[in-house]
Amino acid sequence: MNDGSKILAEMNDRSREVFRRVVEAYLGSGGPVGSRSLTRTMSEKVSAATIRNVMQDLEYLGLLDSPHISAGRVPTQLGLRMFVDSLLEVRDLPDDDREKIDASLTRGESDVTAMLDRVGAALSGITHGASLVLAPKHEAPVRHIEFVSLAPDRALVVLVFADGHVENRVFAPPPGQTPSSMRQAANFVNALAEGRTLGDLRRAMKSEIVARRQEIDALAAALIESGLAIWDSTPGAGDRLIVRGRANLLDDDSADLDRIRELFDDLERKRDIAEFLELAEGGEGVRIFIGSENKLFSLSGSSLVVSPYMNADRKIIGAVGVIGPTRLNYGRIVPIVDYTAQLVGRLLSDPGKG
Repeated sequence: MNDGSKILAEMNDRSREVFRRVVEAYLGSGGPVGSRSLTRTMSEKVSAATIRNVMQDLEYLGLLDSPHISAGRVPTQLGLRMFVDSLLEVRDLPDDDREKIDASLTRGESDVTAMLDRVGAALSGITHGASLVLAPKHEAPVRHIEFVSLAPDRALVVLVFADGHVENRVFAPPPGQTPSSMRQAANFVNALAEGRTLGDLRRAMKSEIVARRQEIDALAAALIESGLAIWDSTPGAGDRLIVRGRANLLDDDSADLDRIRELFDDLERKRDIAEFLELAEGGEGVRIFIGSENKLFSLSGSSLVVSPYMNADRKIIGAVGVIGPTRLNYGRIVPIVDYTAQLVGRLLSDPGKG
């Protein structure tokens, strides 16, 4: 049981009703709520003086606050949290709100970004708040890939998908990478990219690494058996082939050593590229903010109502939400966000259905 629940459990019916009436009036008007106005809404006939005493007790508990001397009360953040968790009455979604959300979504649409743009615009228009849409990462085959260095510890991967979708993701590259090594990695990946998703590419690179490792092992085995070389697998230093008496080796053995050296170099390059792909696949997806996005992060005391949406496998792939002042009409906005998230999830899981 959290602090708010404990406080609520210890309150009597009158205190609980005064608290609920204050919060509901505040959410409706945005201004302080006075004791006199509450006397007209209480379920029992009580005086303004009695309500003022209850308000003082609620203020002492940290649930209400007085913005000005002799003014009414407003709920504190703790009070709002307790109201939302324990007393909020969520309404049914009105038909006109449902129709507006449905109208923003088109069954069978291939342009997911455009659809999510309209979802955000619809949420912003219906709720009069700023909407937030976290877009899913794209899983179509990759047509082209570029790695762009932004800073020593930040890089951008630009993904162009076969269906024309373009996505940027930011990730932290492996230490010591240069713009030149990033270009080489992109060139290698692009040679493998046709018809493959990012996950397919990563798995293909792992297969390449296994194949190179097996080739090295096969070539080195004869040298090791003849006593001319040994493996050094010092932890943290990687695998090294130490050659003994190199001057006594036959020409054929020298050719094998050159081949092993080439394979080692190739193996290291592929390991770097595989790490690039793994980091890029886990990179931050594109976030779309619609509505009051310019002041999204400067809003003081703002609230966010957000709900994840899932694919057919019940895996969370994105989220939609509404950001606004603390006096959001939570009872109305919660079902709007919940319905939108469910609808988006169904459309992305099965584009033919809604």
